[in-house]
Amino acid sequence: MTASDDAVSTVETSESAGRASSESDPHPDRATEEPAVSIDSIRKTFGDGAEAVTAVDGVSFTIERGAIVGLLGPNGAGKTTLIKSILGMVLPDEGGVRIGGVDARASPRRAYTSVDAMLEGARNDYWRLTVRENLRYFAAVSGVDPDSVADRHERLLDRLELSEKADVPVRDLSRGMKQKVSLASVLAGGADVVFLDEPTLGLDVESSRTLQRELRRLVAEEELTVVLSSHDMDVVERVCDRVVIMTDGRIVADDSVDALLGADNAHWLELTSEDFGYDLLQALAERDAVVGTEHTDTGGRVEVRADSDGLYALMARLEDRGVRLESVRSIERDLESVFVDQTGAGGPAP
Repeated sequence: MTASDDAVSTVETSESAGRASSESDPHPDRATEEPAVSIDSIRKTFGDGAEAVTAVDGVSFTIERGAIVGLLGPNGAGKTTLIKSILGMVLPDEGGVRIGGVDARASPRRAYTSVDAMLEGARNDYWRLTVRENLRYFAAVSGVDPDSVADRHERLLDRLELSEKADVPVRDLSRGMKQKVSLASVLAGGADVVFLDEPTLGLDVESSRTLQRELRRLVAEEELTVVLSSHDMDVVERVCDRVVIMTDGRIVADDSVDALLGADNAHWLELTSEDFGYDLLQALAERDAVVGTEHTDTGGRVEVRADSDGLYALMARLEDRGVRLESVRSIERDLESVFVDQTGAGGPAP
């Protein structure tokens, strides 16, 4: 794995790293019909007695091949512990991990043969080496002959706009360029499953868009599976097919981006009126269509999510109660607002 020097040491010691090499098929015994990643009731607690903290509490989900899944959660949600448990860097107390149908604890080397990671906060490249040398080095670490994937390296350099810097030591590059080199190094050996933590950190807008396009292309053309964690909700919303949101060690939302944003013919509206008294707001809060209420000095505000039938029914009830609406505003939902709704956090955290 190329997450960091420490990660390489940790994972290789437990025989959970190392990619089998074969020019024709690097993993011929893998059951292609199996999900790329399967997590079954993972639980991890740190400490003992009254000081014990359950970081991950019975988390289960699967990731199909060729998907880009966003993993989000506020600080302390358990997201980092879960990622490290999946990668074999943390040993869970309970539960199991299967990569491509292979039990990661029983057969770690085989399970992780084509898994790679770029972890935020870790040095993911050797700065004394040039960009091209890093790609060759990490391909070799993965068990792949660098010469056999030289064309792939050239494509990565070109698509990530690194060709002009290919023979420059990484230490002489900008932070954003180093971030792109880290991504290229992770992809250098042809991994099937990659974990990317804050992949756009330090990138300008155009570089971030370039990286996002490359990820989508790799997923589409090579059936790459990506687990992406980022504080940038716009990136997650544009790139990911599905989003898993965690808080307090548990999953609180797991759905496609479209479904989470309400692309299911639901109307999101904000209604304000002087006639929204406290008692009426309390009664409205119990209705399925109402997702939020606020009492103010001049009346109140009601946030509504409903299909057409539900919206008509709510409006008829308001008319029966003699409510005169002052404003009806359409709410444009984004992933950050969904995140806040699901976690109660003030904003996303890496």
